[in-house]
Amino acid sequence: MFPRPIRQAALRERPARGRLGGGLLRGGLLGAALLGALAGQRPTPAAAVINGTTTRDPDGARSFVVRIESTEGEICSGTLIAPDLVLSAAHCVMRPAGYTVISVDRGFRQHRTQVIAATMHPDFVPGTTPEEQPGVDLALLKLERPLGADYMPLDPRGAGAIGNGEAVDIAGFGVVAENRRGSARVLRLAHLVSIGSLQVANRVTVVTDRRRMAETSGAGACLGDSGGPILTGGPGGYRIVGVVSWSSGALQQGARRTACGGFTAVTPVAEHAGWISARSAELSRIQVSDALPRGDGSVWTARPRRR
Repeated sequence: MFPRPIRQAALRERPARGRLGGGLLRGGLLGAALLGALAGQRPTPAAAVINGTTTRDPDGARSFVVRIESTEGEICSGTLIAPDLVLSAAHCVMRPAGYTVISVDRGFRQHRTQVIAATMHPDFVPGTTPEEQPGVDLALLKLERPLGADYMPLDPRGAGAIGNGEAVDIAGFGVVAENRRGSARVLRLAHLVSIGSLQVANRVTVVTDRRRMAETSGAGACLGDSGGPILTGGPGGYRIVGVVSWSSGALQQGARRTACGGFTAVTPVAEHAGWISARSAELSRIQVSDALPRGDGSVWTARPRRR
């Protein structure tokens, strides 16, 4: 299911089912296992990095991974792709709320910056479940001011495809378990592996813990990790290749079932580079003085705060 905003109770979303395509999932036991796992549980918007490692490298992921908080108390993650632009998941900003981005400087001090505008991918349909979602779970957020020299945005235009069997990293500010809501707001990273693509209504890449392969609970997205990056390249050369959309639990679970620790579904960035580039250019022209929603609702601007 979509990794749920942390404040909300469990969503009653249906499992994602559909045609498998590509790589290790095509026609294999893993594809059947994934569908079987989802058939028995509710995929959910991703939240926090399960089995992740807290990052304390001032030159590491804190320089481009940010936290997104809404006035309704919901949390997501995102990636700085320009000094005043954040790439995240569309379901993170589909509610008519106010949004703030929290960044962490080199001294690990937190800074809050208001979001003045956001745009969801035009194919995204708010309010749908992963099974029904016919569109692309991507959004761009415009900040009221550029972040400073402490931050190193990632350029999504250089993103390549996520290869089957490729090692990737996940980063996010989510919880370490669904029943540990207080563990959010800490940046964590974990190592995963791509196991192919899943065709629901839209196509996603599926990643999981390399050691557990989702048989039992392992590393992956959980509540609050939605919108966070999937990365290749490693420290000093990170490249963003995907955006976290939803997660599921492992194949083998006990009495307390969870939607975390199994499979993590990712929207591939390379497949939507044209939209990201075009919308980034559009958002760059929006000023803080712009106050009214416009267009068909896929782009909105926030009313400036009173000074």
